[in-house]
Amino acid sequence: MDERRTVKVSKYLSKHLRHQPERIGLTLDEAGWVEIDALIEAAAAHGFRFTRAELDHVVEANDKRRFAVQGDRIRANQGHTVEVDLGLPAATPPPYLYHGTVAAHLTAIRSEGLRPMNRHDVHLSPDRETASRVGARRGRPVVLSVDAGAMHLDGHVFRVSANGVWLTETVPPQYLRFPQTR
Repeated sequence: MDERRTVKVSKYLSKHLRHQPERIGLTLDEAGWVEIDALIEAAAAHGFRFTRAELDHVVEANDKRRFAVQGDRIRANQGHTVEVDLGLPAATPPPYLYHGTVAAHLTAIRSEGLRPMNRHDVHLSPDRETASRVGARRGRPVVLSVDAGAMHLDGHVFRVSANGVWLTETVPPQYLRFPQTR
């Protein structure tokens, strides 16, 4: 499977497993799972065909491990805008986590902190490199440090998804460290 096809199938899966399952007639269960055969059939009925082998390749090849397969079911690991309960237990975060963004958002972030926007949670990365890649999707990245240790001590709840993305409801501004700008 070539890289363009891998990306195309991955984006299709993300759209329908995280944001718009109803668009192709799918219903995710309460934890976000759907039968793989039902997904493949629904996609084909709506003009996008892919095989189980292609799906398996996308799941295995995705560097961000966006999807999980359990038996004959699949789900997105995080990033949903539709209501799901991933069943992730609370976890103790490392002292610092990171968030990649772009300069255009810094004024709002300085005053409001990090908010989930249309997602269920704020997504945080375990290292600066990952956060930089996330921020670079929208332009020149700016990496913010999050004092996760202090947040945790102050009662904020963290969970970690199957692919290592840290999730929390919000990050108030006082827990953010902004890079020095010249």
